[in-house]
Amino acid sequence: MPTFKLTLAYDGTDLVGWQRQAEGTSVQGLVEDALAELDGRPVAVAAAGRTDAGVHALGQVAAVTLERSIAAGTLVRALNVRLPPAVRVLEAVDAPRDFHPRFHAHSKTYRYRLWNANIISPFERAYAWHVLDPPLDVDAMHEAALQVVGVHDFAAFQGTGAETATTEREVFSSSVARPMDSPLGPAAALITYDISGTGFLRHMVRNIVGTLVEVGRRRRPPDWVAEVMASRRRAEAGRTAPAEGLFLVRVDYEG
Repeated sequence: MPTFKLTLAYDGTDLVGWQRQAEGTSVQGLVEDALAELDGRPVAVAAAGRTDAGVHALGQVAAVTLERSIAAGTLVRALNVRLPPAVRVLEAVDAPRDFHPRFHAHSKTYRYRLWNANIISPFERAYAWHVLDPPLDVDAMHEAALQVVGVHDFAAFQGTGAETATTEREVFSSSVARPMDSPLGPAAALITYDISGTGFLRHMVRNIVGTLVEVGRRRRPPDWVAEVMASRRRAEAGRTAPAEGLFLVRVDYEG
């Protein structure tokens, strides 16, 4: 019974997120249904993270154990034939039977994309938060973003109603920048926020972004982010940024 580590990319625009739901199309449901057809039995798939409805992935990681013997390359082709174009399996590699994509992950990296201009390209509208002019202060946003680096209690950035054993997480890097170029429109309009850490609370990245935009609009100083974290109160932080700007970029493992 071979076990595989799968790397997937998906456009979350019309999906209810990774996790299978009672209603709507989920990534997990699509992948498990494709695997069940291939393996001739119900198949469970575990993922590194449960991306929310509308959130995209460039490098989600999942694990599956099959009963039939199949080569990794053949598995990739067989799954992609059975999946819709919005979901692609990029790679499959042999993995230990006890491999778990979430519990064995060393870090996850997310990117959030903002389009800061009065007009957004129609090709960007499903993949960025459209923040109207005036221009955001990117330097102030970057200064604010640095304050979440380290081990902190991120309760103030946790989604309302979420329940976790602990709200403490470690962030390895956090930065805001304007990319040098953008293939789909003026580079000056695109702003990206990149964050890597051990793990993230529900809506944590989107709530951090909403808080950084308040700084970028010059409504708050950069050191306000530290005050928000210290408060541990969700009401003190900025709004939750829309789902369409968020991408799970990659999941890293030691070794």
